[in-house]
Amino acid sequence: MSRTKIIAAGTLAPASLLTSRRSLLPSPEISETHEEALKSLQTYKKKDADKVIVRFKAVGKAPIMKQNFFKITSSNRFQALIQFLRKELGYKGTEPLHTYINLAFSPAPDDTAANLFKSFQTDNHLIVNYSTTAAWG
Repeated sequence: MSRTKIIAAGTLAPASLLTSRRSLLPSPEISETHEEALKSLQTYKKKDADKVIVRFKAVGKAPIMKQNFFKITSSNRFQALIQFLRKELGYKGTEPLHTYINLAFSPAPDDTAANLFKSFQTDNHLIVNYSTTAAWG
């Protein structure tokens, strides 16, 4: 027990820990990494303020909208576009409405407008086709 000292009520620690001159402050590498991580988190949390131009096009017997170009916030999910379109057309939740990107596929409701725009834009806008019946698989 000559090399062990009592530091707190009943707690034993090696004497080398008590006489060590090592700093308990974070090293510069750790603090730089910590700052980079915080900066990345702030960038991730910040909403994308950019706007995306969406063009709605009717397919089949779907009603044609008087105004079919709209600017939306790019961080909006595709589900928000579907809800907006339903409201503009006066459709209720029980009425069928099918949406497609560039007459090709129906995106997942949780896709963001920014991702769809970056991947499938045409003439600097996102074309969203809509119909009352299923038109494409």
